[in-house]
Amino acid sequence: MRISREWATPLTIGVFGLMAVTGGLMFFHLDTRLNKLAHEWLGWAMIAFAIFHVMANWLAFKRYFMSSNLARGLVGSFAVVLALSFVTPQGAQKQGSPPTLAMRAVMKAPLATLAPVSGKPVEQLLADLAKAGIVLPDAQATLDSVVKGDRGQEGKAMRAVFGRG
Repeated sequence: MRISREWATPLTIGVFGLMAVTGGLMFFHLDTRLNKLAHEWLGWAMIAFAIFHVMANWLAFKRYFMSSNLARGLVGSFAVVLALSFVTPQGAQKQGSPPTLAMRAVMKAPLATLAPVSGKPVEQLLADLAKAGIVLPDAQATLDSVVKGDRGQEGKAMRAVFGRG
């Protein structure tokens, strides 16, 4: 298949529009689960379509960047911003976001400590966890001691502990 402006440019424009809208929704916390999923996964399509767009317009891109100091400066500025985005400022928290901190605390707490927070008796928690395939030896065991960092198992454990079904 020949890379052509006829399809590369409209695809780039379309996926850019989708990324702009879903990104804006995510920024303002107005997104749905599908918005976030589309934004994350179709971001890969945006990369591919942008590459196709550049390939289809290579001579024009080359000429533009060879003749414009402003264009080179702007692209260079974004490259610097990208590089700086990987730097962690000194003194910045390295523990993680508040939800991550809460998740860690729950995973490391003994089941007997989680029972009052969940609103369920310890015996029910042990039964609900066992039903989910997560077997704790006793009420002093932690979820982390059994799931050992497996994110899928962590999710199952959280649903078993805090779910109402």
